[in-house]
Amino acid sequence: MSLLSGRHGRRIIFWLSLLLLAVAAFGCAAAKTAPVVPAIAAKPVIPPLIPRQVLFGNPDRAGVQLSADGQKISFLAPVDGVLNVWVGPADDFTTAKPVTSDKKRGIRNYFWAYTNEHVLYLQDKDGDENWRVHVVDLRDGSDRDLTPYPGVRADIQAVSPKFPTSILIALNNRVPEYHDLYRVDLLTGELSLAMQNPGFADFVTDDDYRIRFADRITPDGGLEYLKLADDGQWQPYLQIGADDAMTTHLVGFDKTTAGIYLLDSRQRDTAALYWQNVASGERKLLAEDPRADISDALVHPTEKTVQAVAANFERKHWRTLDQAIAPDLEYLRGLDDGDVEVTDRTVDDARWIVAYVKDDGPVRYYLYDHRARRAKFLFTNLQALEHLPLVKMHPVSIPARDGLSLVSYLTLPQESDPDGDARPAAPLPLVLYVHGGPWSRTSWGLNSMHQWLANRGYAVLDVNFRGSTGFGKNFINAGNKEWGGKMQTDLMDAVAWAVQAGIADPAKVAIMGGSYGGYATLAGMTLTPEAFACGVDIVGPSNLETLLESIPPYWKPMLDVFYTRVGDPRTDEGVLFLASRSPLTHADQIRRPLLIGQGANDPRVKQAESDQIVKAMKLSNIPVTYVLYSDEGHGFARPENRLSFFAVTELFLAGCLGGRAEPIGKDFAGSSIAVPEGAAQVPGLIEGLNPPGGGN
Repeated sequence: MSLLSGRHGRRIIFWLSLLLLAVAAFGCAAAKTAPVVPAIAAKPVIPPLIPRQVLFGNPDRAGVQLSADGQKISFLAPVDGVLNVWVGPADDFTTAKPVTSDKKRGIRNYFWAYTNEHVLYLQDKDGDENWRVHVVDLRDGSDRDLTPYPGVRADIQAVSPKFPTSILIALNNRVPEYHDLYRVDLLTGELSLAMQNPGFADFVTDDDYRIRFADRITPDGGLEYLKLADDGQWQPYLQIGADDAMTTHLVGFDKTTAGIYLLDSRQRDTAALYWQNVASGERKLLAEDPRADISDALVHPTEKTVQAVAANFERKHWRTLDQAIAPDLEYLRGLDDGDVEVTDRTVDDARWIVAYVKDDGPVRYYLYDHRARRAKFLFTNLQALEHLPLVKMHPVSIPARDGLSLVSYLTLPQESDPDGDARPAAPLPLVLYVHGGPWSRTSWGLNSMHQWLANRGYAVLDVNFRGSTGFGKNFINAGNKEWGGKMQTDLMDAVAWAVQAGIADPAKVAIMGGSYGGYATLAGMTLTPEAFACGVDIVGPSNLETLLESIPPYWKPMLDVFYTRVGDPRTDEGVLFLASRSPLTHADQIRRPLLIGQGANDPRVKQAESDQIVKAMKLSNIPVTYVLYSDEGHGFARPENRLSFFAVTELFLAGCLGGRAEPIGKDFAGSSIAVPEGAAQVPGLIEGLNPPGGGN
């Protein structure tokens, strides 16, 4: 028990406080007093500009993996400025060499085959998302395109240790809307049909490459799982209503394959992890969290037991289920700062790759010896970040007008918040950054957009508006048919909170985002035209009806989800509703500067979505700046294009919010940037497009 606890302790504290006040007031009364000179507040030290090249260029290394036997390490790293796969001895990554030779877009997705001698990777053409599966044979360096079919999208369905030299892939080469399953021999490239798709959205397979389940969307936007019986017939297995369809799904089999793991939100709000007997339906609750869905799991590589789970409310928190790895997780938590992520484990579980995610520093990678319980530091993902003036990301919960709590993330310029209390000394220009999806979420960690904008002098607020995932089904479903409605007022409520808290200057608030975030930007500029000083829309849809009409063919099996959650164009009422929530309908209301960025090959949000709102603004004599990339899709994958677009954005924001800006310099070099409209609206853009001497 504390000596200052209880009634008598509180009395002692009270008298001590009075004594301290007396000393402060009278202790120097007898001394000769000097003239009082007002203190001069120290001028905040403004940090140097962090180069865009560091924040938006390539990482040094990323996507770190181990071969199944743990003898080799691999990662993505640039070769002549383009990300490729590198492989080397696990005990000496410094001798790794590139094993792929992509020359343009860079590789972002790759996997090890269980042969330990083959690396698989996916690549598309100029952002069209028609992925092709390649296999690299490390023994001779050959690179084989396993799916050389123009206009066809390939996905890797399964890789299994039981069949090291083959994989399962999904191809929509027969019917664009549906993917058939094929087994592919990695040594010969031979494809053999495993299942012709009769009309399902997806399949669930096991490590024996048996097709066990399939799912399809029901007319009400729900989800139905069917089980493949021994006689080859599909039998109903799970019926999931629309309210639970985004938070309930099968996730994998146990070692026996007689049991399956599933995330399930039925009869509850947040998605919990269950084990279920496939035949009897008997089930067991493994893990739950009252505030957030179970989002991640550590599964033993051969026993297939779930050893730990994570839920992410404001930050990700792991809970140990298998006490056998409790000492490992305890050791790793104390090894370095940041949130721990076990990103890879070898088949024998002897070696792990462990990453530490921070909000104000690069990702730190370790090679962990599980048996010795000892970790060896490898590298950070970007060494140039290690000594830069990066700032903290502060989780905050913001009340919406109807009482929903919006988990959000606030980042402030270093000079504005010297005491780190997430409150600036004076209101700042604010960028409201809206995440895409919308059925995704923003999370804590190092965010290049936040660091860049804060370094330029802006507060950055990133909001998980209703409809975002991870916070239970009720939060997701609160966003149904609320594009441009309550999802938008959540953003407005967040801005109002920032103004009331003294964080934001209400006259200097910009809205910016990509995909759904681009839509929210356009909605903000049209539905609340006086609320924002300017907006930056990246690949955002402007017309919800044409968006739904033009989705990729392989999304059509999921159209009923869009009709349930966005709006239904099959009825007259639905068409009117979608029009009322479409920024294009209200384009003549735009009053403030708008910058639009678009990839010409975007399969999700077609170029026409940007073209049509630019055209409408021109017809109304409203200025707009439109930046187009001929070799990009849904977002900007090539670092040259990222650098050029954010150079334009930086000048644009400086013009409307007054922040700092790094000169364009050579940030247009190698980019496919074109500005078909409004270059004169951004100070310095015309000069950047036409530098002296014709080069950049």
